[in-house]
Amino acid sequence: MADAALAEPAPRWDLSDLYQGPDDPVLASDLERAEVEAKAIEANYRGRLAELAGDDLAAMIQRYEDVSEIAGKAYSFASLRFAAQRDDAQIGRFFQTIQERINALTTPLLFVTLELNRLEEDALQAKLEASPALAHYRPWLRDVRAFRPHQLSDEVEKTLHEKAVAGRSAWIRLFDETVADLRFDFAGEKLTNAQIFDKLQDQDRSVRKQAAGAISTVLADRIKLFARITNTLVKDKAIEDGWRSYARPISSRNLANRVEDEVVDALIAAVRDAYPRLSHRYYALKARWLGLDQLQHYDRNAPLPEDDDTRIPWGDAKVIVLDAYRGFSPKIATILDDFFTRNWIDAELRPGKDSGAFSHGTVPSVHPYVLMNYQGRARDVMTLAHELGHGAHQVLAGAQGPLMCSTPLTLAETASVFGEQLTFRALLQTTTDPRRRRVLLAGKIEDALNTVVRQIAFCEFERRVHDARKEGELTPDDLGDLWLAVQTESLGPAFHFTDDYRTYWSYIPHFVHVPFYVYAYAFGDCLVNALYAVYEAEPQGFEARYLDMLKAGGTLWHSDLLAPFGLDAKDPAFWSKGVSVVEGMIDQLAQELPA
Repeated sequence: MADAALAEPAPRWDLSDLYQGPDDPVLASDLERAEVEAKAIEANYRGRLAELAGDDLAAMIQRYEDVSEIAGKAYSFASLRFAAQRDDAQIGRFFQTIQERINALTTPLLFVTLELNRLEEDALQAKLEASPALAHYRPWLRDVRAFRPHQLSDEVEKTLHEKAVAGRSAWIRLFDETVADLRFDFAGEKLTNAQIFDKLQDQDRSVRKQAAGAISTVLADRIKLFARITNTLVKDKAIEDGWRSYARPISSRNLANRVEDEVVDALIAAVRDAYPRLSHRYYALKARWLGLDQLQHYDRNAPLPEDDDTRIPWGDAKVIVLDAYRGFSPKIATILDDFFTRNWIDAELRPGKDSGAFSHGTVPSVHPYVLMNYQGRARDVMTLAHELGHGAHQVLAGAQGPLMCSTPLTLAETASVFGEQLTFRALLQTTTDPRRRRVLLAGKIEDALNTVVRQIAFCEFERRVHDARKEGELTPDDLGDLWLAVQTESLGPAFHFTDDYRTYWSYIPHFVHVPFYVYAYAFGDCLVNALYAVYEAEPQGFEARYLDMLKAGGTLWHSDLLAPFGLDAKDPAFWSKGVSVVEGMIDQLAQELPA
């Protein structure tokens, strides 16, 4: 089945729209130009922002933005090459070299945000009112100044910036390269991360069990290293959070996501309260459907008995996804067509490649790139739809410029999850076989549980790890205990967790790359459930409002973006409505299941 699915090879991306290669003279010229400009900005403006007129301050910010664009373009090129081949020492060396070069060239610009945050509010407002050019940057200034209460002295900020490449970034690189190098013994083969985890979706339970054992063995062999990386990064965050006076470990992430602590607390509480009605109930149904008294962890993503494991060729996946988007918005479909025709996607399965999936927005002057590992499953089609949703969002928001195009994580998942919903609905509408419809519905429920319940459980695991680390270093056993406790609570009594599952926390990159990133998935899923309900109830005019929301990029907070749709994330009932959509799908499946 898998061979047939991959008869048409999945693509590799072409990064030449960024640079022709690591020796491209344009890359060297760009970096040199950025270094010269950064030093010139420092020489001309450092210590003077308070005295500048509004138009002059706007001109300085424009120059700062131009340097940011160059730095972002160079970093994107290096990081995408590294993601595509993490096991190549020369590519890793190039990535580190570029990181260090960018860190050095941007150091002279640290004064910009530091001095902006020292401006008195009345003085800044006067400049904004006097200068339309400066008013253009109002959203960026708002977001920079949101961190004003947590800003440290210039000397400390400079030290933290310069040491990042030898501190946190170095530990992240160690994690990434270690995970990329992992090989799992299975049936006489050495499988990559992506290949072995695909076996956990095999119809044959003995295959799943064998794959799970191979994963546990390899992770256990490196668990001390993963525990060391985790302890170091969590402690590093705790020290900096203490200096910056953040109330809780999650608070800095909430501020970066431009969402209030109480909104995130309400989301987490609503999902945890729904565990019995969502994951506990569904997995009890799944155990019955599989004919098992209890599930093991390797049964969580097992295909259902009616699933014939049909693999979907890459060309078919492209048509399915583009048609689903086109049925909603021809404009978005036109944008996404470029991803396929211009080689902006890397979906080929190969050793050394990042095992995850992402859409990297690069910079507005270029375009996003999508990475995934396509193996032909329906879930892979949904991943493609998800990442292309990000890609369309990034293209549409690019008009806001380098400083204001980026969307906070909480809203960054909106277009991606909405795209998944469109694709799922399109597949369901064209499927008439009742058994296949049940399989699709169950798959959508499992994706929702992985997005909502699992990600909130991940967030709870992080919270417990960060809180426990305050009392001292955590051993691998400590981390395993926390992991099993959270998994038992979130997945429910249908599961019996054995000790070999204790290590599975260690391969999850979000804990390392962006602490507390994970709740953004649940935020996006519940938000899209509410948004899609608005679309179904009143499709007329919805596309235009939706496109305006995506085009806004990072210029508006969630309350302003959702207002045109009559939605309010601050309303405690908002999250319950999002959760109830998943609950309704479980109700539907329960009615359709054979007795």
